[in-house]
Amino acid sequence: MHTYKSDDLSNMDKQVLFSIESQSEHPLAEAVVNYLSDGIKERVSLQNFESITGKGVKAVFNSTAYYVGNKQLMLDMGVELNEAQYQQAVSWQSNAQTVIYFASNQNVLMMIAIADKIKDTSANAIHLLQKRGVDVYMLTGDNKHTAEAVAKQVGITHFKAEVLPADKATFIKQLQANGKTVAMVGDGINDSQALAQADVSIAMGKGSDIAMDVAKITLITSDLQSVAKAFMLSEKTVKGIRQNLFWAFIYNVIGIPLAAGVLYPVNGFLLDPMIAGAAMAMSSVSVVSNSLRLKFVKL
Repeated sequence: MHTYKSDDLSNMDKQVLFSIESQSEHPLAEAVVNYLSDGIKERVSLQNFESITGKGVKAVFNSTAYYVGNKQLMLDMGVELNEAQYQQAVSWQSNAQTVIYFASNQNVLMMIAIADKIKDTSANAIHLLQKRGVDVYMLTGDNKHTAEAVAKQVGITHFKAEVLPADKATFIKQLQANGKTVAMVGDGINDSQALAQADVSIAMGKGSDIAMDVAKITLITSDLQSVAKAFMLSEKTVKGIRQNLFWAFIYNVIGIPLAAGVLYPVNGFLLDPMIAGAAMAMSSVSVVSNSLRLKFVKL
């Protein structure tokens, strides 16, 4: 984590930042809390704490308003960046780092750059999905520079930056209106609306509780390769269901007429009840055995 301070940040300001981020539910807030926890142990009493969806949080301490969030939050609150701060932010964002601003009284007190390390398996996971004919889109509330850098590293060609939670859901609706079946993968509170809108919603194992509650599928890991494996397992499962329906149908199409004596007027053949019972048992055995083959599928 990198920091840039416009002036020497007072210990009180650090305590305020620590206290605000301790109450925030955003995953990046935890990183800030961990960064500050070595020197600060106590939280101050905040007033009017408010979480602003897709932008950050604000709170009041000693009649002073403090803001922690992205650039859009700073603009909304009338906080202006000077040239040095702007250039520093662009530099960090170009290296796929997310910039968090801490401000009060329309002045930036501190800028924090957080690099969410891209897993070594992420690029391969994207490649596997694209190889299966899946169009991969990345929707992020981060700025365009960071989003572009991350997309380039993992091989994503379609991405949208500075997207609010409601905009994610709207984008999914547009894809669905164009006849697409949409699977949404998310792990945060800001993804919950989009997860609810998607045809298939997948939450990562280490994501927020609300994301896991909304999602239809929850993975026990945060490895994106599990998403590709879930697609593969689903295809194998559907294929097995169709095979089971076929065999059950064939057994009944052939067995029921024979048991009813359809051949008796022709050649006097009647199906022995014991053979009919064995055939029905074999139908169940074949269906169960075919289903158990899923246990041996290598993903």
